[in-house]
Amino acid sequence: MLFSSMTFLWIFLPVVLIGNYILSHLKFSSEKKRIRYKNTLLLVASLFFYAWGGVYYLFIMIGSILINYLGGLLIHKYEEHKGYKRAVLIVILVLNLGMLFVFKYFNMLIVIIESIMQNELGVLGVIQSMLTMQGTGELGFKEIVLPIGISFFTFQSMSYVIDLYFGKVNLQKNLFDFALYVSLFPQLIAGPIVKYSDVEAQIKYREESLDLFYSGQRRFVYGLGKKVIFSNTFAEVADAIWSLEISELGTAVAWLGMISYTLQIYYDFSGYSDMAIGIGRMLGFQFKENFNYPYMSCSISEFWRRWHISLSAWFKEYVYIPLGGNRKGKVRTYINLFTVFFLTGIWHGANFTFLVWGLMHGFLSVIERLFLGKWLEKNPIKPLNWLYTILMVIICLVYFRAGNIFEANDYIRQMFTLSVTSNSIFSYISMRFVIILVLAILGAGLIQRILGNKLQKLKEMKAVQILDVLLQCAILIYSIILIVSGTYNPFIYFQF
Repeated sequence: MLFSSMTFLWIFLPVVLIGNYILSHLKFSSEKKRIRYKNTLLLVASLFFYAWGGVYYLFIMIGSILINYLGGLLIHKYEEHKGYKRAVLIVILVLNLGMLFVFKYFNMLIVIIESIMQNELGVLGVIQSMLTMQGTGELGFKEIVLPIGISFFTFQSMSYVIDLYFGKVNLQKNLFDFALYVSLFPQLIAGPIVKYSDVEAQIKYREESLDLFYSGQRRFVYGLGKKVIFSNTFAEVADAIWSLEISELGTAVAWLGMISYTLQIYYDFSGYSDMAIGIGRMLGFQFKENFNYPYMSCSISEFWRRWHISLSAWFKEYVYIPLGGNRKGKVRTYINLFTVFFLTGIWHGANFTFLVWGLMHGFLSVIERLFLGKWLEKNPIKPLNWLYTILMVIICLVYFRAGNIFEANDYIRQMFTLSVTSNSIFSYISMRFVIILVLAILGAGLIQRILGNKLQKLKEMKAVQILDVLLQCAILIYSIILIVSGTYNPFIYFQF
């Protein structure tokens, strides 16, 4: 169920919010009992929300919940027996990663094996077959359907058992409260990745107020607008251009396709994160930020401090630091960085394109640590730093978007080879697209950077607050009109 669907906007979300409101104002013998009923409502709603995409998916998530819940109980039971405790942690992590591998990477493994079996192709032919991700079907395995959001709720569950092992969180004895943590619908299918320590106290008790609710609905509306008005507009152009044969791409059209996709993926994912954070606030939960205007970054290192913050933080805490971080010398630091970005690429999908995308970011991060970062800091012309960063981000995203490595290479070649075809960029550009493009560029952090500290003062002005409310109404109405009219409405991060 998409947040930007009529079913969610007109039925599911209102029912949950009204139910939560009623429970907030009914008389209970204790606040603990009130929270118990609220948590029950949210758990039932969350399980229904996930089952909407297929009951088959629901059983997989419930299996993950039970594995990690029982794992937590065993880790707590063997608190005094370090050997047993470590063994339990290893088994639980293997089960989590094994489940993730089966549902997310098994298909890729089969393609690789089928490619290797084609001995008549020769070494280069086998490699090419693997990289194009086109299996022969010789092994007869049916393609496994990827459960929605499995990467997100698996990482959340693992963070709980790891933190419990190291004594950073308390044992959650209540199965239903743990299930709520894993399945809470606002952040279930696309994040942000919420650590148990972030919501441990909120599951037991949470403050709700009109100010927090208004803040949440405001965040939700703006997130909805980012998704429906901005991202969907860019998606239509990007997908139309990417559906062309490479030979049909001229340089201008190729760049238009990637500029559109670069804005699409940002507004798609950040919009969804905004909606998730907004719904959480309306229900009394406070989720951490997931984006901080990444396209305003002046280095790749800064970009990753601003992009998908919850994923970056997860890999830093559970992979980079345990490997030694930057504490074991420069060479080890570079290896650790490459490891993190290698895993980040794999996390995003079962295709060599994601692996290349991750390693490219890893290579750029290492280069910046070696010498480029110092040059960027000393460079007085900061727009050049920004130009370098956004150019690298766009080039890397070609691999993120492409179906295979060869397609990505050909696309990049078209971007940097001056060529003209019968396809004109004006075939894809309308006045509406231009207006949204300008607004999207301004809204990606440019306005915030120009205004700086003045922005907060403007927000406190009564006239600006009234305009803000009117703008929210306009965004909501226009978004609903677009949804009702059946406007193109894909969602990139469903695949992860």
